[in-house]
Amino acid sequence: MTEPVRSVRGLTVLVTGAASGMGRATAEVFAAEGANVAVTDYSADGAEAVARAIAASGGSAKAWRLNVADKDEVGGVVTAIAAEFGGLDIVVNNAGISGFAPIDDPNYDDVWERLHAVLLTAQQRVIRAALPHLRKSKSPRIVNIASTEALGATAMDSAYAAAKAGVTGLTRALAVELGKEGITVNCICPGPILTGMTAAIPDDQKDVYAKRRTALRRYGRPEEVAHITLSLCLPAASYITGATIPVDGGLMARNA
Repeated sequence: MTEPVRSVRGLTVLVTGAASGMGRATAEVFAAEGANVAVTDYSADGAEAVARAIAASGGSAKAWRLNVADKDEVGGVVTAIAAEFGGLDIVVNNAGISGFAPIDDPNYDDVWERLHAVLLTAQQRVIRAALPHLRKSKSPRIVNIASTEALGATAMDSAYAAAKAGVTGLTRALAVELGKEGITVNCICPGPILTGMTAAIPDDQKDVYAKRRTALRRYGRPEEVAHITLSLCLPAASYITGATIPVDGGLMARNA
């Protein structure tokens, strides 16, 4: 047997949407494991706060303000990250927003375009910008964050569900396209997670939903998603690609 490398120490990871929620948890988990973390977020102050917190804990991190919907900004930031850390090994496409609208809403097109710009188009742009650097890595990994909404949808959430389903398709297609180069591309579909997006839902409603829908009868924590992301990025995880993995407490498995 070959000895599997179960460490990301010394590797460089770019995390989008890293100022809060699953993105922050991902940045912190990778830093705790010895990776160099590029903390990127639309909020410059938020990204800086996370980078400072990681550094205070002894980790390696630097912050960049990044609007993932801005093509030119994506290219510039990715180039700066690779220059700062001497390369780029891992991309975690986590940045996300939410939005609801019935299909006959007069503003539906606006909701559709805004969600697709951030949730889907941005992911392929980040990957394309990172690809020249990933090709130089000995352990190149891409993890795209989608949602269980890509697997089973909610009313008035069609624009979001379509974008997230697009992420799963993008993942599979790029896994096939890039597989010959040893670049793995996988997708995580979080279910109900305690993040800023779900903070407005009253706790009693969260409790009812979790007990009714999930096998574990609770909402997940951001770090529970982050640790699965880490696992997919280990050098030892070199033979898993094109996978869509629900991290949902058994939501998709439960019928009743």
